[in-house]
Amino acid sequence: MIRGLITWDSSEIPPAVFNGRLDGVRRALKERDLPALVIYSDMWRSNQARFFSNFMPYFNRALLLIYRDTPTLLCGLSPRVYGWIRSVTTIQDVRPAGNFAEPLFDIAGGLNWTRIGALDLDRFPYDIHEALHGGQVAFVNVESHAVFSLVEDENELTIRRKAAAVAAQILEEEIVQGVGVTDYLFIGNLERRFRRSGAEDLIVLITNGRTVPAPPAGVLLEENFSVSVAMEYRGHWVRLSRYHGGAKPKAPGRASYSERMDGSYPYESGGGILQAHHVEFSHNGKRLFYGDTIL
Repeated sequence: MIRGLITWDSSEIPPAVFNGRLDGVRRALKERDLPALVIYSDMWRSNQARFFSNFMPYFNRALLLIYRDTPTLLCGLSPRVYGWIRSVTTIQDVRPAGNFAEPLFDIAGGLNWTRIGALDLDRFPYDIHEALHGGQVAFVNVESHAVFSLVEDENELTIRRKAAAVAAQILEEEIVQGVGVTDYLFIGNLERRFRRSGAEDLIVLITNGRTVPAPPAGVLLEENFSVSVAMEYRGHWVRLSRYHGGAKPKAPGRASYSERMDGSYPYESGGGILQAHHVEFSHNGKRLFYGDTIL
């Protein structure tokens, strides 16, 4: 599986952490006089739903609805995986999505909702955005910064620091064995180590110094080669770069205020900060967005 096995270790992220995050959402909803908040999620934009529920989808889409005591997930995945979803998330109420709008309208109608908050509404996929605006419920945009602040969540920082430490150790131990072998073999060894250490997704780029880092191409690694690794651990991404024989990376730490403001993730390692900037492009007069996890 490309993303590896998605799990939930409650000793790393206790249920109380998610409860605290959900309480923050409910306070924001109360301030806005809204009964619920809907969050869009797919494989490329899973950070927000993962932050509140630990849900990370495989190659599909979902809407996470936060209200009352426990979130509801409107899921595009097959019902055969609902048991797995319940076992690795805080979600117990999992429902088939259909076109996403109809089941959401059904819930709203049953609870007499006329307005619902939507996190970053203008970034919803075009088809879902249009379907949601075709019913009797008004959707109110709620900006990410009102409820979703990775750099202010200590558990979020702890997991990212752990991921960075794991990645740094693997690179330090493996890079000394890279000179003289093919980039395929070297990256294969890295892949094995990272996967066995819990990496759910992995992007490795490498260079002998004459080009920018790129995927392996079957070349022999020379004395001045360097490698860049982006690793996902429990849904948390980190990126490290290492030169053969070079200086050790910096200890992970908080980003500066300006880096926070432009969307950068709150850690630094090897001089590289993994950024959460969103790619936007236009098509037929529509604003489309791609990516949420890594650029």
